[in-house]
Amino acid sequence: MVKEKPNSVRIYDKDGFRLRAACICVRSEAETEVLLVTSSRRPELWIVPGGGVEPDEESSATAEREVLEEAGVVGQLGRCLGVFENREHMHRTEVFVLTVTKELDEWEDSRSIGRKRQWFSVDEALTQLALHKPIQRHYLQKVETLKNPIRTTLRPTPRLQLPQLTRHEDTTSLPSLSLKHHPPPPQQHILLLRQNRHKKH
Repeated sequence: MVKEKPNSVRIYDKDGFRLRAACICVRSEAETEVLLVTSSRRPELWIVPGGGVEPDEESSATAEREVLEEAGVVGQLGRCLGVFENREHMHRTEVFVLTVTKELDEWEDSRSIGRKRQWFSVDEALTQLALHKPIQRHYLQKVETLKNPIRTTLRPTPRLQLPQLTRHEDTTSLPSLSLKHHPPPPQQHILLLRQNRHKKH
């Protein structure tokens, strides 16, 4: 069953793109699990919850409203991931991250069209979205990029290289090896030893 809203008004920007908002719903601040919902057109496939912006509505309010209607969850709205453009369908979708704090047993779309929700790991969610909504994969990829900005911009500190250590599997033997090495005596010590020998004779 396809979801239809009565008396819904579509909002477009000056370039002719329909304005939408969506949420990447995460289970915790660790952001390792993502909530997806079934598509209204193809219920065997999974999508990110979201929908059209209504008149006089902020995109952040749209995002929270849509996840409540489609996924039956409420939570803490976090950072904005940006606006994602779909030229094929002429959509511009502003995407937010929402940390879920409550999951309802029943919600609007579960009753009206039998929509389901499910938690996935980030990798599993990327795989599911590739089957039906590949453009939504970019939402998740942006989450990973913004979640670890230091990891993506800084290189690890190089480790000190000790070539003499890498040649031995057992480094505990190195001190004993160093004790066997004795530098030659200075030249002046050799001369003194020779003089002392001549005096004895």
